[in-house]
Amino acid sequence: MSDYLSQHDVQKMLDASPYLAFMGILVDTIDPGNDTLVLRLPMRPEFERRPDSGQYHGGVIASLIDTAGDYALAMRIGNVVPTVNFRTDFLRPASHTELKATARVRRIGKTIAVVDIDVHDADHRLIAIGRGTYIPQAG
Repeated sequence: MSDYLSQHDVQKMLDASPYLAFMGILVDTIDPGNDTLVLRLPMRPEFERRPDSGQYHGGVIASLIDTAGDYALAMRIGNVVPTVNFRTDFLRPASHTELKATARVRRIGKTIAVVDIDVHDADHRLIAIGRGTYIPQAG
């Protein structure tokens, strides 16, 4: 399991991206034994879909899903990878809460990797699910 990046290394990679640094995404946990990565996203006014609503814009949640999938692979490969496609299904609104995205690597092949991502709110309610496909080479 020593081939996996550490939580510190993944956070450093996230912080190096101007967009992801703006979002304020934090690495919550890395579990190499289960091929999972958990990212945490605190709510900010810039993420609201309407002023003073406290409700996340769907684009922020979709971005969290893609980022979680990408960085779950990065912890294995050692670098971020290009996204081929990702899907997001929104199950309920998220308001006045931080979000946690749990990404589980399902398969890493020669040309395509697949990651499933669940997004929960602070009360552990499932907010959205996603699946990403990525090219498993540094990109």
